[in-house]
Amino acid sequence: MADEPLVLGIETSCDETGVGIVRGHTLLADAVASSVDEHARFGGVVPEVASRAHLEAMVPTIERALKEAGVVAKDLDGIAVTAGPGLAGALLVGVSAAKAYAYALGKPLYGVNHLASHICVDQLEHGPLPEPTMALLVSGGHSSLLLTPDITSDVRPLGATIDDAAGEAFDKIARVLNLGFPGGPVIDRLAKEGDPAAIAFPRGLTGPRDAAYDFSFSGLKTAVARWIEAKRNAGEEVPVRDVAASFQEAVVDVLTRKAIRACKDEGVDHLMIGGGVAANSRLRSLAEERCADAGITLRVPRPKLCTDNGAMVAALGAEMVARGRAASDWDLSADSSLPVTEPHVPGVAGAHDHPDAHGRGPAHAHDDVHELSKDNLYS
Repeated sequence: MADEPLVLGIETSCDETGVGIVRGHTLLADAVASSVDEHARFGGVVPEVASRAHLEAMVPTIERALKEAGVVAKDLDGIAVTAGPGLAGALLVGVSAAKAYAYALGKPLYGVNHLASHICVDQLEHGPLPEPTMALLVSGGHSSLLLTPDITSDVRPLGATIDDAAGEAFDKIARVLNLGFPGGPVIDRLAKEGDPAAIAFPRGLTGPRDAAYDFSFSGLKTAVARWIEAKRNAGEEVPVRDVAASFQEAVVDVLTRKAIRACKDEGVDHLMIGGGVAANSRLRSLAEERCADAGITLRVPRPKLCTDNGAMVAALGAEMVARGRAASDWDLSADSSLPVTEPHVPGVAGAHDHPDAHGRGPAHAHDDVHELSKDNLYS
């Protein structure tokens, strides 16, 4: 284990400041500072509020992760950070912090893809990913089917949402039902007390001529909202638990149906489900049932690793180090629309391999000015 790469990962793509530390496939620390309560009164994430919260939480969260892992910063083999996709301002906070720590410590920097990180985190739970693996990623911003022959260099999109993502639909229906924000956990909880067959809500893009692997939840969202509106206009009580259960069933039915079809069509016998919505209990149980029937092995991380976290970024960073992938250049920037086909943003191969005059890592034009402060801060 001591020979495996020790990597710190920073995740700031949305409203949670996540810092994780892994050694190889072993999770040592997973520290998270969430600003969700600050966004709740707005009914959704406010980018400027998220960015400021990241600024305030960054250093304390990194220090907490190092303490939890029982390591010191100078022992790290690399710093990984989410470079995209996500909210531009929030991403910039994380990228800037990662560059500062990597520069000061003389460690290689790895800008990685948020979506690929959601896939790679499962290695901390179930060991190395089979190659290829089919991944179903479902969150507030993404609903995607991805074929993954190599998590560090080859991620192939098969389908994605053409409008609302699954998590976004959960939040919007929760708002219509006056259930607050975020909507996923409360709908999941109420659905357990409702009848999933009570209301026949539509299943988007499931016709014979529809795109086999794409998703659409906008029509479902509208159908549920109109059904609720009709009940209220008629002066009738809205059966919240039945609505929650029927809506949730429509979402997870489509997600799992398309994922199983993609596995069969591509000849892949492993399905990994990740992203915040992967914490949904009904999605997990229906996927388990349908995978068992189809002879497919299901891999789903524990709920805490499904939501945004630094551990997933560190996991992908450690894999980059282990496979000898090129580190990112120092001009790495945030890319709010970084495509999933780019698991990481590399630099010139070997750019970080040349030690400075003191033999302590990559050389920089202004290292001599900073050597004293670096020794004081990171000794």
